[in-house]
Amino acid sequence: MTILRARPAPLVAAVAALAAVTAAGTALLTGPAAAAQGCRVDYTPNQWPGGFTANIRVSPGDTAVSGWTVTWTYAGDERVTNGWNATVSQSGSTVTARNMSYNGGIPAGGSTEFGVQGTYGTAGGAPTGFSLNGVPCNGTGPTTPPPTTTVPTTAPPTTAPPTTAPPTTAPPTTAPPTTPPPTTPPPTTPPPSGCAGAVLCDGFENQPGSTPSGDWSVVSPDCSGAGTATIDTTTTHSGSRAVRINGAAGYCNHVFVRTTKNLSNLGSVRYARIWVRHTTAQPTDHTTMITMSDAADGNRDLRLGGQNGALQWNRASDDATLPEQSPAGVAQSVPLPTNRWACLEFMVDGSAGQLRTWLDGVAVTGLTADGVPTHDIDGQWYNRTWRPQLTDLKLGWESYGGGADTLWYDDVAMGSTRIGC
Repeated sequence: MTILRARPAPLVAAVAALAAVTAAGTALLTGPAAAAQGCRVDYTPNQWPGGFTANIRVSPGDTAVSGWTVTWTYAGDERVTNGWNATVSQSGSTVTARNMSYNGGIPAGGSTEFGVQGTYGTAGGAPTGFSLNGVPCNGTGPTTPPPTTTVPTTAPPTTAPPTTAPPTTAPPTTAPPTTPPPTTPPPTTPPPSGCAGAVLCDGFENQPGSTPSGDWSVVSPDCSGAGTATIDTTTTHSGSRAVRINGAAGYCNHVFVRTTKNLSNLGSVRYARIWVRHTTAQPTDHTTMITMSDAADGNRDLRLGGQNGALQWNRASDDATLPEQSPAGVAQSVPLPTNRWACLEFMVDGSAGQLRTWLDGVAVTGLTADGVPTHDIDGQWYNRTWRPQLTDLKLGWESYGGGADTLWYDDVAMGSTRIGC
């Protein structure tokens, strides 16, 4: 299958690209559509045999929008399986993407981006009919292609009918010439979106078996018991693999997967983006899901988990919590939703001693340590000078009383700037 790479092109070239229809097993996507006056939707694909992702940039042109809905139509049997930075659905060949709560406003002359991931079988063709809030974008183009352009519904005289692959094209079961050599097979899915510049960017697609290995190792701090960590292929945020944690109740069932990536060059400020899903509401007892060793605190862990039914940060060295576990403090936090994927982000600034947390793109007040002690929130956190030097990242489960849970982690990223959902 030929992989088409996006390049800027004049309007005539874009019309020709949209008119081209490939036979079974050939490329199904084109590069960004050409710009026209008014709104613009740029569709930049990346594909491999049987699957694809696409980055979509939305530009309203001269008029700002406070919310957006983008639609387009696929020419073949493409099916979108998930998306990011947008709520995406598909009906037949038509795809609809709507803004999230945090990216609906686009100023005049500005733009925002979202992405989709999907699969295809044997059909192909360029996506067409882009619209923004019901208004056609990228120009309409001529209804009849230039003489040098193939009419979309009719194959050239020298080419076999669309249901039959051309003689010079390998059948769909055979890798095209541009496929990497057999010693380097194409991945089943590309890395998760939004990882540019991140030191750690992993959707666990390179995990070969059921036990985490390679860039991750299974660890059981303090003591081990009934907790397990495995690679799961049935419940994922994207792609075909995620980490599953069977978290048992009671102390001594601690289990985590720890990244083997060197995170030392992140510096004092680090941002993380982790997609997490779990089955059981957080209990009253203290639990932990994410930990990081702090070299400035005797290598004791900085822990993110829950208590009193809501998310909380906890310092292992002195058991300080963020927010404080008063009713007013807990009310400033939020529970982690169950039975759906949630985007958990956090920032730790070691030089300033600050910490911020976002759930599904929304900042959580009770999980914010801003450097100024505030009663019920970070007053206890700043009962001493706190300048963390974090060295690793561990994902898993610790229970210090009652509370068992099953969790999945996927599309994990950590870098020196905010990565986003």
